[in-house]
Parts: sequence; structure tokens; C-alpha cells
Amino acid sequence: MSEFTDLTEKNLSREERYSGPLFTVHTDRVLLPNGNTSFREVVEHVDGVAVLPLDERNNVLTVTQYRYVFGRTLLEIPAGKLDPGEDPVSGALRELKEETGAVPDTFLPLGHIIPAPGCYSEILHLFLARGLHMEEQHLDPDEFLNVERIPFDEMVHRCMSGEIEDAKTIAAVLKAKVLLNL
Repeated sequence: MSEFTDLTEKNLSREERYSGPLFTVHTDRVLLPNGNTSFREVVEHVDGVAVLPLDERNNVLTVTQYRYVFGRTLLEIPAGKLDPGEDPVSGALRELKEETGAVPDTFLPLGHIIPAPGCYSEILHLFLARGLHMEEQHLDPDEFLNVERIPFDEMVHRCMSGEIEDAKTIAAVLKAKVLLNL
């Protein structure tokens, strides 16, 4: 088993492949710790937020939406991308209200996750919302989803059984389980 004191890969060159409104793609040629070179394909994506909203009966407000990449609907917690310069708390509160109509009394950070560190730069900031007051939804023009209340214990079970596959939802539910000792 080999051991390196410095695991850093050094960028030698970059070739831009695609640039769009949500992400850019580039291929980097890198110098490896052992002196060899390799290539890294990188997707630079804007950061995002996700909120686990718990009502007074410990039901989670979830959203089900069609995910084109996978060709099916997924059950998730409310989430979205941050606007340029937007702080995670403001973005998370905005996304929660837009997607569910919920406005919380209590809003707690659950940390952040790196969904796919092998090639994807996005950081997702997770939050827990409690003391929910329901107002009007404000979905984006291209956003279609259904909101459902699911008991927290059932969400934990669905995460552990593999029924829920969305990483941000799994992470937020399990973090909340430990934090709240539910």
C-alpha cells in the first residue's frame, strides 16, 4: 500500500467544453501525486439549497416532480439553486415558499453536502424548517410538482429502505433524525 504526503492534483491545462446558464463543463489535464498525468472532466454548477420542512405533527412537506434525466418522478424535499450573490438562508427560505407555500418560525442549518465530488462542483446547503405557516405557492413557470405531507418516521423508513433515492432528501432526513432524536 502506497502513501503520499501530498495528494493534491495540479492543473496543467484546461479546455472549456460547454458554458450554459446553470453550469459549465471543462476538461483539465492534471499532474498526479506520483508524477503521471491524467484528465479530469469537471462540471462547475451553481450551489443549491434544500429544506426539510416539518409541520406541527412531524409530517414532512415533500415535493414530487418529474426528473427528466431519470425519466420518472422523484419524491424530494423542497430545493433549488441559489441566485448569483444570494446567501443560502435567503435562497432556502425563498425555495421553500415558492415550492410549498410554507413560511417557518424556526429555521436551522443542517450543514452542507457535496453530492458528487468526483466531477461536480455543487455544494448543497441543508436546512430544517419548523413552525410552518402556509401561504400561497409561487412556482417557476417551468416547474410542476405535487406537495404531500408524509410522517417523519415514514420518511426515515423510505430513506433506509432505498425507496427515496434523492441524496439531499436522504441526508437532510437522517441529519434531522439525529439532531431531533425523533
